[in-house]
Amino acid sequence: MDGQHCAGFGAGLLMGVIVGGVIALLYAPRSGKETRAYLRERFASASETLEGKVATARHAMGEKISGEECSPTAGG
Repeated sequence: MDGQHCAGFGAGLLMGVIVGGVIALLYAPRSGKETRAYLRERFASASETLEGKVATARHAMGEKISGEECSPTAGG
C-alpha cells in the first residue's frame, strides 16, 4: 500500500465514523439532555480508565528503564 492509498482509506474511515455517529445521535431513544448527560458520564469514566492505564504503563516503563522494582503508589 502506498501512502496516498492509506491516507484515502483513513479519511474515508473517519468520515464513516462521523456520519455513523451523527445518524446514531439523531435516532437515539433519549432526549438531547439525557444523551448529553449520558455522554458526559461515559467520557468521565473512560477518562478515569485511561488515566489509570497511563499511570500503570508509566510505572512499568520506569521500572524497565531503571531496572528497579518500586510500588505504584510511591511518588506517582
